[in-house]
Amino acid sequence: MSANDYDLTVIGGGIQGVGVAQRAAADGLKVCLLESRQLAAGTSSKSSKLIHGGLRYLESFEFGLVRESLRERALLLKNAPQLVHAVPFYIPIYKQTSRRPWQIRAGLALYALLTSFAEEGKFRSLGRERWCELDGLETRDLQAVFQYTDAQTDDAALTRAVMASAQSLGAELIHPADFQQGARLETGYRVNYLQDNSEREHTTSVIVNAAGPWVQEVRSRVLPEPDGLDVDLVQGTHIELPGEVTQGIYYTEAPSDGRAVFSMPWKGHTLVGTTEKVHEGPAQDCAPSEEEIEYLIQTYAHHFPGKDTAVLSAWAGLRVLPAASGSAFKRTRETQYRMDDPKRPRYLAIYGGKLTGYRATADAVLDLLRPTLVRRKALARTEELPLSPID
Repeated sequence: MSANDYDLTVIGGGIQGVGVAQRAAADGLKVCLLESRQLAAGTSSKSSKLIHGGLRYLESFEFGLVRESLRERALLLKNAPQLVHAVPFYIPIYKQTSRRPWQIRAGLALYALLTSFAEEGKFRSLGRERWCELDGLETRDLQAVFQYTDAQTDDAALTRAVMASAQSLGAELIHPADFQQGARLETGYRVNYLQDNSEREHTTSVIVNAAGPWVQEVRSRVLPEPDGLDVDLVQGTHIELPGEVTQGIYYTEAPSDGRAVFSMPWKGHTLVGTTEKVHEGPAQDCAPSEEEIEYLIQTYAHHFPGKDTAVLSAWAGLRVLPAASGSAFKRTRETQYRMDDPKRPRYLAIYGGKLTGYRATADAVLDLLRPTLVRRKALARTEELPLSPID
């Protein structure tokens, strides 16, 4: 038995952190999660709200990531029907679109194959007589429209639901709690944090750094400082516009650079996003720029001429991607892990991670930590746990 207060301490209450807490608690481990603000306060409330397989990742041959994401999408549709909803997606192909209809058809066929041709993997080409039904979509130079199925969620609500599931299994949530330091001990770490202006501490066998854009800051507070990964913080901005597209979600190309931009229904309005811009400076300074907002307005207006483009609100979140030159759009979305000792890790950091794949990420984390963590009687399997909205 562990002599520490906790088997595992998670730093960060985004979707990846709560996913790890849920899996650890399901394994019967004594786990706590420290969050400095509130659950989903950062990137996990500022995503594109999509639960999807990652159709575009097929172009970079990330078949494993797509297969995993499709599997996780199916589990969420089954386990969280009040939080995750199947939605029709439309891909319009114009004369000037960079990908030809045969390429999209081939990609969708492979997408369907990776679902083992399940019902949600089916797709079709929408006949011209149906184009007038698509929320005022521009039909000039339109050559084809493909329809397939993915899913949408409220990302913050999903994060809260996963944490509630973890708590029902015995996980402890401590927030607001500002992590100050993790000092290495023989059997793990002493964790110091501030709560209610008071200094508090506990011991833990393992620290999981799930701080998202603050992952490097948390790493710097762990002594001795473990190895990390060179990353870029890539900003993604969304805007909310009046009116609502009602037929589904539109997967379009920005006319200026060919990037994918989604236009989707969101709480009675239309949500348009996202951008990809390397962020310089502290993570907390992330904010939409005028250039990003104009880019999204122009993309939406190009595909839906005559629609109201008065911006009701705009927000930005940060992705953690491997540092590299060139377009962030083409970088891998595979989750990366860094440990202090691969054979017997006491510290593990999560770099990146997709909303859709949070449960699979948690499985990978607990597998990597298996040599260190004590074995306890499992209480549940996360792939079978229902998730419900939290009031």
